Amino acid sequence: MNAQPKAKADQLIQQGIEEYETGKSGAAIESLQEALNIYQQIKHRQGEAEALENIGLIYNDMRNYVKAIEFYQQYLGLVRELEDEEGEHTALDSLGNVYYSLGNNIKAIECHQQSWLIAQKLEDVQEEGRSLNKLGLAYAAMGSYREAIQHYQQSLFIAREIEDRQNEAWVLENLGSAYSDFNNYGKAIEYYQQSLAIMQELQDREDEAWVLENLGSAYFSLGDYAKAIESYQQCLIIAQELKASSEPYNFQYQREAWIHCKLGMVYQSLGDVTKASEFYQQSLGLAQLLHKRELEGQILGKLGSVCLNAGLYDKAIEYQQQFLAIVRELPNRQLLAHALAKLGEAYYFKGDYATAIEFSQQSLKIARQIPEHPVERQAWENLGNVYNELGDCEKAIDSYQQSLTIARKLQDHHLEAGTLNNLGCAFFRSGNFEQAEKTLREAIKIWDSIRVGLGTYDTYKVSIFDVQAKTYRHLQQALIARGETDAALEVAEQGRTRALVELLTTRFSTQPPSDYTTLENIKSIAKQQNATLVEYSVIYHSLQGQGQPKYRNTDLLIWVIQPTGCVTFRSVDITFLKQQNTPLGQFVDFARESIGVRGRDAFAVTSDEVSSINNQQLRQLHEFLIEPIADLLPTDTNSHVIFIPTGSLFLVPFPALWDASGRYLIEKHTILTVPSIQVLAITQNLSASLREKKQKQDPNLAEVKALVVGNPTMPKIALESGQSPQFDSPQTIKTAKSVCTTCSGGSYDKSLLLQDCLKSLRPLPGAEREAKDIASLLNTQPIIGDKATKVAILQQMPSSGIIHLATHGLLDDFERLGIPGAIVLASDEEDNGLLTAGEIKELKLNAELVVLSACDTGRGRLAGDGVIGLSRSLISAGVPSIIVSLWAVPDAPTAELMTEFYKNFYKRKLNKAQALRSAMLTIMQQHPNNSRAWAAFTLIGQP
Repeated sequence: MNAQPKAKADQLIQQGIEEYETGKSGAAIESLQEALNIYQQIKHRQGEAEALENIGLIYNDMRNYVKAIEFYQQYLGLVRELEDEEGEHTALDSLGNVYYSLGNNIKAIECHQQSWLIAQKLEDVQEEGRSLNKLGLAYAAMGSYREAIQHYQQSLFIAREIEDRQNEAWVLENLGSAYSDFNNYGKAIEYYQQSLAIMQELQDREDEAWVLENLGSAYFSLGDYAKAIESYQQCLIIAQELKASSEPYNFQYQREAWIHCKLGMVYQSLGDVTKASEFYQQSLGLAQLLHKRELEGQILGKLGSVCLNAGLYDKAIEYQQQFLAIVRELPNRQLLAHALAKLGEAYYFKGDYATAIEFSQQSLKIARQIPEHPVERQAWENLGNVYNELGDCEKAIDSYQQSLTIARKLQDHHLEAGTLNNLGCAFFRSGNFEQAEKTLREAIKIWDSIRVGLGTYDTYKVSIFDVQAKTYRHLQQALIARGETDAALEVAEQGRTRALVELLTTRFSTQPPSDYTTLENIKSIAKQQNATLVEYSVIYHSLQGQGQPKYRNTDLLIWVIQPTGCVTFRSVDITFLKQQNTPLGQFVDFARESIGVRGRDAFAVTSDEVSSINNQQLRQLHEFLIEPIADLLPTDTNSHVIFIPTGSLFLVPFPALWDASGRYLIEKHTILTVPSIQVLAITQNLSASLREKKQKQDPNLAEVKALVVGNPTMPKIALESGQSPQFDSPQTIKTAKSVCTTCSGGSYDKSLLLQDCLKSLRPLPGAEREAKDIASLLNTQPIIGDKATKVAILQQMPSSGIIHLATHGLLDDFERLGIPGAIVLASDEEDNGLLTAGEIKELKLNAELVVLSACDTGRGRLAGDGVIGLSRSLISAGVPSIIVSLWAVPDAPTAELMTEFYKNFYKRKLNKAQALRSAMLTIMQQHPNNSRAWAAFTLIGQP
């Protein structure tokens, strides 16, 4: 053998490797190719094999997979000829990796199985474990998740046996991805967190970024938006750190673009359209910088979705058209089908059904060339929606059934349940009520199974139930059409506060939620409460046929369950509100706002003005909410009437509704509200548990410890010494948003002066007088001013039997957790003084009563699970009775009303509901024409 050419070839191999490591891939290939030529000339087979392997590796990293396969195949043939089993294992492993990257998973499995068998033969346990991991990846890419998980578990066992920490981390990440594909996000997060810990231990920043991205996606799927944002932000930091030392057009820029896009998706789900658009625009800018047209198109599609959610249909269509224009330039047929489907969806929402059909059919034509692909399912779903709107039930049913078949083959239970819901509606409109009921019950069964898999993730359960709730409404509609009104009541109960009931069941070991929703148990609860229960439900349905003009009928469903257990159903057609161009929610808003103010005594509305405004709307609310069931309500004014509202009806001021004779409802009945009959039963159990606990601790039933807070020193925006307000700091912006009426409703305006932002949180002298008077009645000392810090109050809340907080209430979602609401307390060095609904929800309280004598404490985000806000958080914390306000209450009358309430409750020994009614009647006499002065408060839970 000629030593001189071999030395030169060896030198070229080393040179090529160094060039590759310094980012000079082209030069590296030239050096290695020259070395290969020399080795072939001198017939140095080992050197030839080394050159082929390295050239294949570089082409693989350059994503030139065709070339990579060419050189790896030559490498494989050579090592087999040399009977080099280690080399054969490496070649097969490398080929498997390339085929996997190309999406040819069958070939990838074939190569990795051969590689695995050789590793076993060589007794190379580490390589055996890594081959199993790669087999799992290929099976997962084919959708064979059970086979994937089986291979991952075998690989994980080996990795832990031999302490292969790197492979252990990779396998844990892959297991997380597999369980995520199964929609088992709780299990996925467990594996991702274990993987992340090892990646951080190994200081593997590249793979750490991968895990953080996947972890963020799992949290996002669970609706845990705060943790999703945190994970994505950490991933973003690493991507920016890695790109700083890399070539400008490397993968880290693409990752950064995708993370911005995913952050946009999170904020879009939070309803923060402004922030979502900001992240999408940043992502779009990076995609354009990289000249990544495919990525650019997808982000334009996301921007179109934002506009669609905001009702900006023309702008949504404009973005989707740009998305479509880009993908027409690309060879990606799947993405083209997706863009066409999204454009069809946009035209559907705009009401341009002919164009929606056109684009959906174009999408379907392409998608059907990719059997059982999600885009094909979306196209069929679009067509089903359009045909359903047009009243062509036969075509709608056929389209939905096509969509359902694909959803089931994809094992996507969310899509399956959603399509079953739509299919059930189509059956209903066709007049096939029996099939509609069967289909909708099947959808509900799937929704229930999905929720069970979410464990204790309450936020996501609330979010997902917003989607699921409509199925329960549609099933009520189908049952009523069949005359099964009692069964419809059971479904109405099953379709509300499911997440809250499951949370309470978990936290306080009450009866299973299913026990409360049967008709017999509903009757039993009414008997135990000795109260008349009034449950409302609202359903919307179209009454058009094919070729007929479109209009929607709105029915208000009312069930009255009397203390005897007798159940009566009434239905009220309220379509007239739609015909007046005033939907029910808007009508309720007008009625509420007509007697509300922006803050405690923020501005004056004269009694005459309030009276004239109230006449029409509060009277009309009485007409369709109360009069249809007036004959079923008790005649004894002390008997309890418990309203179970739905949607916007949670905001109705029931005490202030008045009849044709001018009498307010509160004059005739003692009123309470609860979010569901199930919650009524659970709060009854909580109340009994508190009494039992109290008797065990103090057999003599000593007076309950009361915590009374009034007029805390209002939070201030922190200033650095001698400086202007630091408006750009996160804490300052957070505080400014919390105190400013102008800011809290929208985006923060840096130009606002400090004193302007503080106006709406001025001191409340009436609240301070209120706290002193009530504390005197309850034989305790009030906590006011600087002493009423958040830390001090939180320390006393768990041991207090009665909690009364007279201060400002805020509606913002400060923690971005989807739980709006906060009580303002005094700030200190450690916090801003805001006791948020999210924080309250995590407490365990022993109070039999909490009174939030503040503005808007009964409001929040209206969801399928009820009102998400302070009242729900207090119920979650174990409080059976809560008094909250439905609007911004005036300072002085509120202080008078609360003092009267405690006199009635503590001195006269009336129950809470009767005490509140009596207080309202007293203040009504003082303000006879101004219901805003006394009607804002409602008792939720136990009387």
